Amino acid sequence: MMNKFDIIKRPVVTEQSMDMMEENKYTFEVDKNATKPEIRSAIEEIFGVKVEKVHTMNVRGKLKRQGVHQGRRPSWKKAIIKLTDDSEPIEFFDSI
Repeated sequence: MMNKFDIIKRPVVTEQSMDMMEENKYTFEVDKNATKPEIRSAIEEIFGVKVEKVHTMNVRGKLKRQGVHQGRRPSWKKAIIKLTDDSEPIEFFDSI
């Protein structure tokens, strides 16, 4: 079992993710091997909120090139967390 702080790597702050916060949805980059129940328990323990749903997706790294050389950014896993209606919002995102 992984540490809860190893499961949640960082929040994803984009224009689309900020708009989803109005619907009680928050986006995080998570460990590639983390399962939905592990993500749910980590979010509930770290932020003290109630999670309704967890949606995950694997994001493929973009292809980048510099001159004739070509490479790929690393792939990562994204989790969209939906909080219950009676849950408090995550305070970390309020300051952004």
